[in-house]
Amino acid sequence: MARSDTWRRVARALIGEPQFTPREVAEQSGVDLEIGRRLWRALGFPPVPDDDRIFTSADVAILRAVCALLDQNSGGLDGLVQLTRVTGQSLARLSEAQVAATADRLASVTGPEPGAAPAEMISEAMQSLMPSLEPFLSYAWRRHLLAAIFRLAPADGTETTAARPLTVGFADLVGFTAFSAQLDARGLAAMVDRFEALAYEHIPERGGRVIKMIGDEVMFSAETPGVGAEIALALVEAYAGDATLPDVRIGLAHGAVLSWEGDLFGSTVNLASRLANIARAGTVLVSDELGRQLEARSEFALRHLRPLALKGIGRVRFWVLRRAGTTAPMSPAEPFGVNPGRRRRRAR
Repeated sequence: MARSDTWRRVARALIGEPQFTPREVAEQSGVDLEIGRRLWRALGFPPVPDDDRIFTSADVAILRAVCALLDQNSGGLDGLVQLTRVTGQSLARLSEAQVAATADRLASVTGPEPGAAPAEMISEAMQSLMPSLEPFLSYAWRRHLLAAIFRLAPADGTETTAARPLTVGFADLVGFTAFSAQLDARGLAAMVDRFEALAYEHIPERGGRVIKMIGDEVMFSAETPGVGAEIALALVEAYAGDATLPDVRIGLAHGAVLSWEGDLFGSTVNLASRLANIARAGTVLVSDELGRQLEARSEFALRHLRPLALKGIGRVRFWVLRRAGTTAPMSPAEPFGVNPGRRRRRAR
């Protein structure tokens, strides 16, 4: 595959001199070619033709280190591939965000269209940031390692299993598609950025964890029902008080979940997602089990709702959650809101 001179210049600046084919890298590193290809795919990159010289001495060094990792990793090759896949997904998103932001900033100077900045200009800008970015990435990784260790294995010696009880929530922007249709690309980016900023402001502050952002939705978790409920109500209030964003609707459930590759899976997760889908704007719906755990707490007000059949789950009972002392009216049909209308926007 022919590579342009620009590609080679940018590659030389960022990763070193491209000089090896896939087979040559495997031979020099002592790693089986098929293992190397499997790890390359796990990082999220497309296949490389046998005669394409895109690899560098850094690729050789990394593959040599793979041998040591295979010896240390009790999961063997499959475990290493899984770790590689998670790393690739995370860093791909990070890289896309960094390059897009840099291109947009440069394009505001060099041209009217976002992304108009040449590849070499973007590369030069990123190189100037690397001395600061690389230590920051290592710092953030170590901090997240510390947090993950104590989520999985608390210092008090609590026994942990692959599936453990958590409170899981989904907060969904109501009417996002219609609202975003009124915005240009920059306005839409600003809206999504504001949505994410509020989520990251209120969820960790109250002891929860942002699991992932899914476009116009955030998935979060909490160790206890009370913390999960407080996060959900705080999010409803935060988005209701922001005139630049639609309101959110939230589904919350508590139960056993499987943690896998940084994500959460299981019937508890599915139920929380479905409750968010049927909630009305500015409403928190909680599973029956979670509602029963919260019912006796004086800071919350709960109302048991009639059962509803949810596709793929069955007939379930659930509750609407509010802060104690709120007097917002609620008609019998209001909590379900399968097709809720957007509330009138507040005056700016």
